[in-house]
Amino acid sequence: MTQTLIKSDLSQFTGTEQIWRHSLIRHIVYTDGVQHVAEAGAAYWLLDKIACAQIEPRHADQEFQLWKLTVHADLSADLTCTDGNDTTISEERIPYTDFPLPEIKLYVTSRTILLPSEY
Repeated sequence: MTQTLIKSDLSQFTGTEQIWRHSLIRHIVYTDGVQHVAEAGAAYWLLDKIACAQIEPRHADQEFQLWKLTVHADLSADLTCTDGNDTTISEERIPYTDFPLPEIKLYVTSRTILLPSEY
């Protein structure tokens, strides 16, 4: 799959016309913008990581989560979840990713994964 994710495209998402249901964690849904990230950035794996984390009480108990993926020059990455107030809920080192952007932030609230511009 050719990756066509461009950061400037993400600002066009300010709402959603469709709600997408996660295929494994059925009570988690996501927006059109997140679907675009997954498809254009070949990042369904990122949605899986965020959705699967919602099973854990440390994530599920949070009303709001800020997920940040930071890709490094060596193509490793850090995936960090905070409560939006700089309190870290979880951190994970990803040894390799071909995610096309150097960084992306996603929110989770009310069992919905969304872009900051869609909040």
